[in-house]
Amino acid sequence: MGVFPVSRRPESIISALARALHRAPAERIALDDGRRTVSYGALRASVDEETAWLASTGGQRFATMADNGIPWVVTDLALHFGRTPSVPLPSYFTDAQLQHALDDAGIDSVLTDDSARLTNLSSGWSRAGESPCTGLALFRRSLAAAALTELPPGTVKVTYTSGSTAAPKGVCLGADHLEAVAQSLAQSTAVLDVQRHLCLLPLATLLENVGGVYAPLLAGATCLLPGSATTGMSYAGPDPGRLLAAIAAFAPQSMILVPELLQLLVVAAERGWQAPATLKFIAVGGASVSASLLARAAAAGLPAYEGYGLSECASVVCLNTPHARRAGSVGRPLPHVGVRLSPDGEILVSGAVMLGYLGEAPRDPGAELATGDLGEVDKDGFFYVRGRIRNIFITSLGRNVAPEWIEREITQRLPQSQVMVFGEARPYPVALVGSAHADAAAIDRVVGAANVQLPDYARVRRWARVPEPFTLANGELTSNGRLRRTAILQRHRDLIDGLYREALAS
Repeated sequence: MGVFPVSRRPESIISALARALHRAPAERIALDDGRRTVSYGALRASVDEETAWLASTGGQRFATMADNGIPWVVTDLALHFGRTPSVPLPSYFTDAQLQHALDDAGIDSVLTDDSARLTNLSSGWSRAGESPCTGLALFRRSLAAAALTELPPGTVKVTYTSGSTAAPKGVCLGADHLEAVAQSLAQSTAVLDVQRHLCLLPLATLLENVGGVYAPLLAGATCLLPGSATTGMSYAGPDPGRLLAAIAAFAPQSMILVPELLQLLVVAAERGWQAPATLKFIAVGGASVSASLLARAAAAGLPAYEGYGLSECASVVCLNTPHARRAGSVGRPLPHVGVRLSPDGEILVSGAVMLGYLGEAPRDPGAELATGDLGEVDKDGFFYVRGRIRNIFITSLGRNVAPEWIEREITQRLPQSQVMVFGEARPYPVALVGSAHADAAAIDRVVGAANVQLPDYARVRRWARVPEPFTLANGELTSNGRLRRTAILQRHRDLIDGLYREALAS
């Protein structure tokens, strides 16, 4: 069934990142936000200073709510090395989601560059100072002991999944989990000798936190940390001009992108934009990537490589690299994990697996994690993700269908579009299409071409255009670009029912 054993974990992995900071030459640049730089020597001193200051505040559980930049990284490293439980809060969370995370995790202290938002969030928070090292404001509140949800032993970071509801789940991770993934990423890409990584995703995103900060620091590289005003990054929609200008100005050797951002770069390159000649590696993850988009990226000279991971596994599990790459796959497992398929095709992971969900019983640290993803593995150990088990629908004819399979066949032929396929208890699948760039005739042709590649029971017989694209703002996308299927079905139920009524009437 494709069993790949866990590699032996190095001794004292919990301190690998600390050792790396001290091993790098003191004068080498560790952090650069475009306005100032911090050397490895200065970073070590700053982290030590911040760690001592955090301990002096009396806070027990911290959250960080700040834009990308040097203050975020120094704060995060100080919390990590101090083994202080912390929650990175993404700015794209709604107020309700922020409030849920703060209360759910029993946060008593917040470090932020957005005091107004925290003050307006709820009562009980008051300003208690400012970090002399980072300049981030410290806010405190009093919490009754009964309000503190018990954390699994060893928890240093609680990351909240984007989820499909307003109340995302807290994933509890240990320092060894985070550093194991970072070490694997550094090891797997060492041959590229990446010296400059540009952080475009919010640092509160676990993928960028581990892959864009910890892994480069382990390799002695420079983390490029421009804020959103420079990059134009926003989950309401990135500013293409500022994003492309930032990439050109910082001339990185590596980046991490979600598929939507890769598509933006591909379209720009096809229209004449030149990616920096320095660029060696673009890791793409967070959501399914169409094969055609990756092919277009390669044709445009963008070195994009698909990977696969979960918050529950401290981010990356599998990754394609220049020396181990297979089209259509998510790559081979990283050295620190064991990955296999269950008899029914579910991907199971062991190794750096979460300690548990916040508020639930701790997990057995040696137990495999059932990911909920359907997969395949080829004879050379490359894994393929086919869809989420919970998304599978059963047609009225009794056929099990993974909608992601059909959606990929359509979207890879229909650039800059979104597709959601439905067919639960119906005789055949139908599709909702979000596209401002294709007319009805073009969509008909694309659906027809996709159907040729699909068995009869999986072919889309009807489709309809949704009034507006699926977005984070309207609640129809998660922060990493996945469809919120339940929300979409609820909002567009009449449109879907109408597609089947049309068929009966014809």
